[in-house]
Parts: sequence; structure tokens; C-alpha cells
Amino acid sequence: MTQRTSQGTVVLAAVMIGAALTATAACTANEAPTRQWKPGQQGEQHAHGAHGGPDAPRPFTLVASGDVLPHSSIIDKANADAGGDGYDFVPMLSGVKPVVSKADLAICHMETVYGEKGDYTGYPSFKSPPEIAHALKVTGYDACSTASNHTLDDGAAGVRRTLRALDKAGVRHAGSGRTAAEGASPAWLHAGGAKVAQLAYTYGTNDNPLPEGKPWTVNLIERERIVADARAARKAGADVVLVSVHWGTEWQDAPDRQQLSLGKQLTASRTNGRPDIDLILGTHAHIPQAYEKVNGTWVIYGMGDQIAGDMINDDDANDPRGNQGTIGRFTFEPPASPGARWQVKKAEFIPQWFNTATGRVTNLNAALSRGADVSAVRDRIRQVVLSRGAEKDGLRMGQ
Repeated sequence: MTQRTSQGTVVLAAVMIGAALTATAACTANEAPTRQWKPGQQGEQHAHGAHGGPDAPRPFTLVASGDVLPHSSIIDKANADAGGDGYDFVPMLSGVKPVVSKADLAICHMETVYGEKGDYTGYPSFKSPPEIAHALKVTGYDACSTASNHTLDDGAAGVRRTLRALDKAGVRHAGSGRTAAEGASPAWLHAGGAKVAQLAYTYGTNDNPLPEGKPWTVNLIERERIVADARAARKAGADVVLVSVHWGTEWQDAPDRQQLSLGKQLTASRTNGRPDIDLILGTHAHIPQAYEKVNGTWVIYGMGDQIAGDMINDDDANDPRGNQGTIGRFTFEPPASPGARWQVKKAEFIPQWFNTATGRVTNLNAALSRGADVSAVRDRIRQVVLSRGAEKDGLRMGQ
């Protein structure tokens, strides 16, 4: 569950990933059925990113960031930034725009659904102003994962409003759907001559039931399904397959047993010797978690919150970690031979922090270069990110 802010609502307990994730055997090429998308279906209609269509193979950079979680205080700040007339989230994200906009592809995580006509709420059932979608686009994001424990906070209507606003803004999305075809389809993007598919899943929906007759409204984490979807995306032409997962235990720096188990299983899955998944992007814990190279594939267990109000942890205390996060940046290079894997030749993390006093996302290294006293926060994030030995596999802190 998403934690309350310091405004006084009751903290909800973290929910464990379902029993479907407890299997320990790695997938083989014959363990899961293959699902297929035909050209012209929902996913294929999104077959280009904001940075252009297919071109000659060349290295490309991809950045990804954590939970966008607008509590009531965030909504109020966006209203103030709009001069009291509407909502402007662009200034909140301006501090990371230089990093995000320079990447060839940029992936965000939209944790909440959107309301309408001023019906906007924070914790515990979120309905956010749709103006957020415009701000994400202006910042440089190409696609968002939309599968989270809050995807069904306003039922199917909330999903429809959210995806409509993202479509209008030109931000692709994966993890929820208005139709069966859309719910089953990845977000399709292009960069560096590579066709990129983003898939997204969540551990649960805070006990909100799936809309009757619409099980495709949000994608739930099931190992066999994720593998089948990844293989189907590959069969549909994906050169790079990204999997966004809303998982883990809130307020826990270290990845939990389910994260470690599922990460190993998914990264071990191969077809004809080629990994089915090329990068795993984790959200939900509210705080930064480790990066790790598992079976030759990078896994970010948790990127932390990108936007959130002052957070209250499980001990009912204000916890500044809830406003800390990272941006992952990965440079992919073309395969050495046709049909081989696009390899990550450079892996970086960029520590970030949401300053609730100013309502701004801060690139901590950029702030340090300007003389801000944020080294303790930056160094704590670095320690957590590198806690599972990622530095020996080449992970570096970026600017």
C-alpha cells in the first residue's frame, strides 16, 4: 500500500507479492505459451517514441525514474504554481529535465489515476489532476508504466481518464488498459534503430477488485504471464524488452525475498539462448533500493519516489527516505550479429530528491555542484544503490 503523508491519515501495511511468485525454477524456452500481437493492434499503433522512428542501428540511452505520487500537498503546490488557476506540474520536474530530455528514451512510473473537473484527492484513494501528463511530456518522458496498487482507486473510469490524458499528451503507457487489446499490449517505442517494448505489472490493487468482465484493466504480476508477454513482444519484433514491476516491501532498503526470486527467474528466462527480458525497472517501496546485474541483466529493485509529499513510515514517523530516489540511465549498443542481444555497454544511476519545502525534484549531483549541502543524502542513496555489488559490474554514478 502507498503510505500516508504527514497530514495524519493511518499508515497501511505493506502487501506481499502473491503466491504466484514463489516458484523457484528458472524459465526455459518451452515453459510458457507465446502470446502474439498482430500489426495494427493497440500496441502497434504506438510504434514510435517522441525522439523519432527507426533509423540505422546505433547506441541509444534510456533513462527510467520512480513513482509519481501526488499527495494532497503536491496537488496544492501544483495549483499554486499555476497561480491558483488550474494545475502546473512542469516546475516540479524542471530539475531533472536536463537528464530526461537528453536521453533517447525516457520511462516514468505514473502510480495514480486521474480525476476530472476538480475532483482530485490524495492518500488513500488517489485521483490526480490530468495536467501531470502534460508535465511528464514537457520533461521529456516518452512512456509510463501505469500498473500499481492504486490503478483501481477509481475503478475502470479512473483508468480510462488516465490513459486518455496520457494519449492526449503524447506519452505512451503500459500496464493498464481500456480494452483487452490495450491491456495485453506493450508500449512500443523506437531508439537507435531498435524496436523497444515496455511491459508493466503490479503485485496487487489494494484489494480493489478487477472490474467485472474486464480482467485486462490492470496487469498483475504472474511469472508465467510476464515471460509469455516478453516472448510475444520479441516475436512481434522487439529488439529490447523492458519490464516495469510494482513490487517489494515498503520502507525496506534491501529487496525482499519475492523480488530476489522473481528477478532471478525472469532474467534466467531465455529463448534460443537469448534472454527474453533486457532490463527490469522496479517501483513501489517509496525509497531507493539496490541495482544488481542478475544473470547478465540489470535489475533495479526500486527507484524510490520521484514526486511525493512528506512521507510517514511504518513506525508512524516522518521518513525523509520517502522523498529520495534515483534515475537509472542505460546505454544500449547494437548487437554484434543479426538476432543477437542489444547489450548495455554503460550503466549509471543519478541520485535525486524531492524537496517538499520548495516542491521541486532535485538532481543531487547538480545541486552539489552549485554548492548545496546535500552530500549526506546523495551518499546514502549511493550506498544503498551499490549495496549488492553493482559497482563491480560497472554501475557508476552519473551526473
